[in-house]
Amino acid sequence: MSDRSQESAFRSPQGEGARNNDLPFSPAAERNQQPILEVLRVVLPSQGTALEIAAGTGQHAVHFAAGLPAWSWQPTDQEPAMLPVIDARVREAGLGNVRAAQRLDVLSPTWPSEGPGFDAPFDAIFCANMLHISPWATCAALMQGASRHLGSEGVMITYGPYLEDHVPTSEGNLRFNDSLRATHPEWGIRRLEAVAEQAAVVGLQLKARHAMPANNLLLVWSRAGQAAREGTY
Repeated sequence: MSDRSQESAFRSPQGEGARNNDLPFSPAAERNQQPILEVLRVVLPSQGTALEIAAGTGQHAVHFAAGLPAWSWQPTDQEPAMLPVIDARVREAGLGNVRAAQRLDVLSPTWPSEGPGFDAPFDAIFCANMLHISPWATCAALMQGASRHLGSEGVMITYGPYLEDHVPTSEGNLRFNDSLRATHPEWGIRRLEAVAEQAAVVGLQLKARHAMPANNLLLVWSRAGQAAREGTY
């Protein structure tokens, strides 16, 4: 089963890695952040600027920025209440390579949704566990926004559960998909081939597919014709 059912499924921190009991805490982010970081170190160049979509509690932003110190990280989230949470977690970690969190609604025609615009294209855009807990229109909007804000050699990285035409779906993910659709009729695990179709509309294509723990995938997307650094397909 996927390691995250809802973006809002946060709780008070407990156990290893939790420090500030006043900040919302995602156990799923705590579990998956190191496996994701290990792949990021393979697929990303040594330095650059990254935009994170749906940063939530900011745990990923902090972990990745600490593990990729030559990268500048721009966290964003749709929920205004999460922005001070992200900033507080960054301050707690003492990181100097994470920018102030900004509000970004993926469905908005302009990114970010409020405040000054981004001053330059990004070398990477990262989005974890969003597509299956948002309407399908969010997928097209994510691809459109990525095409506007990625540099010419940039990559978009999406992480989460996917259905695949020629890969058996685990029983856990089938149950998870049923539970998502029961929770909200517009939610559900997305079919990878359908996501790729939306990417192709704006000139993006799948460059690498990494199998991750808990039946998740980390997918690397780039502009058509751009060579991938490394990866499995």
